[in-house]
Amino acid sequence: MNEKNIRKRSKKKNKKISSRTSGNVRLPDEKPYSSRVRKRRRKRKGRKATIQKLSEMKLLFSKKRLNFDKQRAAKFLFLAAEIGLAGVLAYALVLFYGQRVSNAGDSMSPLLKNGDVVLVDRLIYNATKPKRGDVIVFKPGGVENAHYLIKRVAGLPGETIQISDGKIYIDEKVCTEGIYVSDIQSPGIAAEPVKLGEGEYFVIGDNHAGSDDSRTADVGNVKRRDILGKAWFVATFGDNFGRIKD
Repeated sequence: MNEKNIRKRSKKKNKKISSRTSGNVRLPDEKPYSSRVRKRRRKRKGRKATIQKLSEMKLLFSKKRLNFDKQRAAKFLFLAAEIGLAGVLAYALVLFYGQRVSNAGDSMSPLLKNGDVVLVDRLIYNATKPKRGDVIVFKPGGVENAHYLIKRVAGLPGETIQISDGKIYIDEKVCTEGIYVSDIQSPGIAAEPVKLGEGEYFVIGDNHAGSDDSRTADVGNVKRRDILGKAWFVATFGDNFGRIKD
């Protein structure tokens, strides 16, 4: 075996041994790291550090964005709750104070004209009872398909009412409180004393000469359950527009 072959074998052995040892340990015959290798290692370390910094920044940004989304969601929910509450209030106002009823005829003239649109307060009689002089809206005889009538309350539950000599008598005394009629020519069934039962009301139109009211058998005494509510506002533009005065 010549010297060249011996040197080649020794170099191969040195390479195998150097690959198994750590980077900090160098054998006597092993060549030192080149500048290129050191630059590559530095670049790798730099890349790793950069990647780590980017991942930390990304995590921090995601946390901030999460907090921002929570704030926006809270604001959106608060706004949705406000809109929902406003909608419920508006619906309640329309339901209890804004139901529209059209007045048919001139039985309540001059207070109301034929065709006037009236707003009805449906809530008031849940807290109080109808009183004399109130302008109420009701279904005559409780008939569902009947048109709503608008009349003024003259007699209250438990009272005895009679029309005589063009005047209204309540419990045998002339009554003018809250009643805007006089010289009644047609007493109807009230020519004889009419005893009102519990929850019954006697109503009459301000224009008594042209009014179908409790004086007629078709209308008769109005029961509390048939009263829709109190007429409180004329919504038709004109001389009568505005709040209805008792």
